[in-house]
Amino acid sequence: MRGFTVSLLMLMGTFPALISGQLADKHGRLHVTMVGVTLFVVGAVLQGAAHRMPMFLVGRALCGLGEGTWLSCVSVYITEIAPSSRRGTLVSLPQLNACVGVCVGYFTCYGSIRINSSMSWRMPFVVEGVIALFLAISCFFLPESPRWLLLNGKRDAAIRELDRLDFSRVEAEKDLLGPAAEQAIAARLSTMEGFLIMFRRRYRSRTILALFVLGMVQLCGIDGVLYYAPTLFAQAGLPPQSASFLASGLSAILMLAISIPATLFSDRVPCRTVALVGGTLLAACMLIIGSLYAVDSVHTYGAGRWVVIVLIFAFALTYVSTWGMVGKIYASEIQPSVTRSSASALAQGLGFFTNFLVAITTPIFLANSSFGAYFLFGGLTLGTVVVLGACMPETRGLSLEAIQDAFRGSIVKKFSLAGSVRRWLGLNSDAVSMRSSASSGHERIAESEGVEMSGGLRDSEATGIFTLPAVVPAIVVT
Repeated sequence: MRGFTVSLLMLMGTFPALISGQLADKHGRLHVTMVGVTLFVVGAVLQGAAHRMPMFLVGRALCGLGEGTWLSCVSVYITEIAPSSRRGTLVSLPQLNACVGVCVGYFTCYGSIRINSSMSWRMPFVVEGVIALFLAISCFFLPESPRWLLLNGKRDAAIRELDRLDFSRVEAEKDLLGPAAEQAIAARLSTMEGFLIMFRRRYRSRTILALFVLGMVQLCGIDGVLYYAPTLFAQAGLPPQSASFLASGLSAILMLAISIPATLFSDRVPCRTVALVGGTLLAACMLIIGSLYAVDSVHTYGAGRWVVIVLIFAFALTYVSTWGMVGKIYASEIQPSVTRSSASALAQGLGFFTNFLVAITTPIFLANSSFGAYFLFGGLTLGTVVVLGACMPETRGLSLEAIQDAFRGSIVKKFSLAGSVRRWLGLNSDAVSMRSSASSGHERIAESEGVEMSGGLRDSEATGIFTLPAVVPAIVVT
């Protein structure tokens, strides 16, 4: 029952992914965000006012529907309003603010537990409802995505929003206002077409990669660690009170502390490096913990329990500074304009579903085996590293339009599994630089995609394009 109650929010967040991307394409990123947040507010009110378990579960289900709806739009929205040189930092803000939320949630509960009434558990729902209401209201004042406005034939409005964002005119002229924008407008799709097109041959590799990335970053077991950390610490041999403090308080503070530099430097480290190094460390933590339990080296005494405790902390801190950052960024930015909202929403929905699986099964795993869950999550993480190493092109410093070249012709072959095997065997000697290919021809982009905007900034043109107005809506939405 505990697993079901915890995971119900993630389960219900899965379903909006089927339509929220198409709705965002039709009605706008901010409008769909506002609808989703409003559902979340209603759910928070029902949970905070609940007098019976069914009412509480209905409220939690509504929160899940709302969260799934607006989170499917957030990364796309920030991706589309961000300049190329700072897109990684801005799209990393949701992960940073998630860590802020963990801290706020923990200390809200820690403070309200001293209230001698039912408000001791109702207060956290009041706090989250107020924060969500602020987000819903702010959607009336934030700038709409210029790229969405262009796709819907609202060029003048797009230019006005670019001015509000103080977007670089050089980048705007190259990537947003070029002649291929008319082709993108003419190629607008219906809701069903928008859902189906992302599985066509031209876009299939990007869609599958986005689904894989956001699905597997949850199957590494991070939510099992975050949701059931007190149980994990108690299993390692700490007294319950110490376990609760270490798991909820200290880990939340450390996760927030490491997220700040990780966000600030997210544009300076290649995505591939972050994903591969982070995944390797995550897998190592899980497999070592599982091995210690398997050989019965963890007791209420001795060094074994402290090794487990340190590795749990290391796992959580590594995740928030690597996979937690790069997953949402990468899944959104690799999509072409015609499938970006639909594919990103579907990938976010898959992430919700795998999150649900981890949340509902972790208590069962822990009750039946002290090491099985660790080996499972570690093995899945290690497999993910292998796949990403073979199939993940680099995107750092490239415009959204230029990134699409990474998934065409020789670049797709270079990062395909077969291409990697040939390269490892020395049978493929011509390694093509993705950056030079990605910035080599605006006309070829327009011709090959037809529905994508043209353009592509070289690194030298992308550097230095970053001003405060682009940060404000990104912070508010996250």
